[in-house]
Parts: sequence; C-alpha cells; structure tokens
Amino acid sequence: MKLVLASNNRGKLAELQSMFSPLGVELVRQADLGVGEADEPFHTFVENALAKARFAAEHTGLPALADDAGLCVDAFGGQPGVQTAYYATRFGYEKGDANNVRALLEQMRGVASRRAAMVSTLVAVRSPDDPEPLIAVGRVVGEIATEPRGDGGFGFDPVMFIPEFGKTFAELPVEVKNAHSHRGRSAQQMLALMRERWF
Repeated sequence: MKLVLASNNRGKLAELQSMFSPLGVELVRQADLGVGEADEPFHTFVENALAKARFAAEHTGLPALADDAGLCVDAFGGQPGVQTAYYATRFGYEKGDANNVRALLEQMRGVASRRAAMVSTLVAVRSPDDPEPLIAVGRVVGEIATEPRGDGGFGFDPVMFIPEFGKTFAELPVEVKNAHSHRGRSAQQMLALMRERWF
C-alpha cells in the first residue's frame, strides 16, 4: 500500500518508513508527488496533523499520514510546542535544527527545571473527507541537557536527555531510539490502529 507522508522532512520519512515497513506500507513524501506544504494554523499537534493529512490526501488522491511533533518545555509553559520547527526564528536565528538547539540552550541558561517532553501526533486518513481519521499520540519525558551530545537523529535529539538510558536521543543507536522515542511510540499505536481498521 502506498501512503503519502504529509511532510517534506527527510528525517521523519526515514524514521517512519522503517517503522511502517512491517505493514508493507511504502511512504512517499508529498514533495516527491509535487505537493507543497499545508498551512498549520492551529495551536495543537492533533489539529495541525489532521489538516496536513487531509491536504496531502486531497492533492494526491492517496491515503495520507501526517505527523505533527514538537518539544514541550515545562519551564516555558509547554512551548515551543507546535512552533518547534521555527523556534530559532523567535530569537533572530534562521530556521534550522542547529539554530533551534542553540536558541533553546540560550533560553534555558539559569533555568533550574529542565523537564521537557517530545510529543508526536500521527494522523492517517483514507481520503480528504475521511470521517474517522486514525489518531495516535506518543510522548517521552526527559530533560534538556546543558549542551548537545551525540551525532544521531535530528531536531532536538542532541539535547533531549532520557534519564532511563542516561543518554540523549542523539547518542542512542537508531533502533533503540526508534523503539522508545515519541515518534516510535506514536508509530506503534498507529500500526495497531491500521491493522485493526485498514488491513
């Protein structure tokens, strides 16, 4: 089954493709089908993911899978949340993973509570007007490290310290990260939902 991924993020594609391979699902980035990015005007992960999935399904005619994910820092009232990808731009930096990490570490200086969660909300639709979208949420709680550690992953992985492992996500082997990450958890839920409802 071919499923359009409502994202142009190559990191997400690589992670999700390996997670969905047991179903025989082939994920294709919407950009590879000539589809641009959907607007994300909402304040919650689930609303944005649903909007992206419907947009991708409408413009490709294929079932779609969308992920809206982000970092929610307790000391910042859950921010950056849905604005995670653009976090650095709030502080005068260009958009990008390295700048996001730099901006976060600057803002965290002197902050005692470093508790944060990575959240991934996956939404799958069979068509743009699917009345019963599949929704899965994965969440991992950790702490913001004081400096980047590790070379793996993307986004905030180098500073998302997971006490259970004593390492950041970027320091974990990819198979361990995928099994325990926010996206890994939401993908496992989504796989179960797809098996139950679609296959």
